[in-house]
Amino acid sequence: MKRIGELYQIEADLRGLDPETRLAARRERSKPLVADMETWLTYHRARAAAKSSLGEALKYIVKYWHGLCLFLTDGRIEIDNNSVERTIRPIALNRKNALFAGHDAGAENWAAVASLIETCKLNAVDPQAYLTSTLTSIVNGHKQSRIDELLPWNYPTKV
Repeated sequence: MKRIGELYQIEADLRGLDPETRLAARRERSKPLVADMETWLTYHRARAAAKSSLGEALKYIVKYWHGLCLFLTDGRIEIDNNSVERTIRPIALNRKNALFAGHDAGAENWAAVASLIETCKLNAVDPQAYLTSTLTSIVNGHKQSRIDELLPWNYPTKV
């Protein structure tokens, strides 16, 4: 845990820098820590019983080791995907909430509206203004062949 904390501290120091600078600093500061972690992992994996909790955990780490090391090869890659997960969490929660809509059609409608609202937020569009404008356009005869124009990322007014 200490080594992982050190890696995250390095990432905090590098936040906001250009990709080339981040990559150079990672090669200098993070790569030795990751190499030490790999040595530790190899040593302890050989000594832990494969079916034990520790053995299973170490096996899991080895399985995803390449993915962990990707941030050392490209300054644009983050060390984790936490920012993406925070961004999509509301969408996933709304989808789960739709399971309790009481009816399949209601759940599908709820999921569609919730997806539109969250997509608006991701694109810095006011959801209420977007839905009002879009529904008004549809009522006023907006052509189905031009439906792409009504998608949130094409909405002209940003928050």
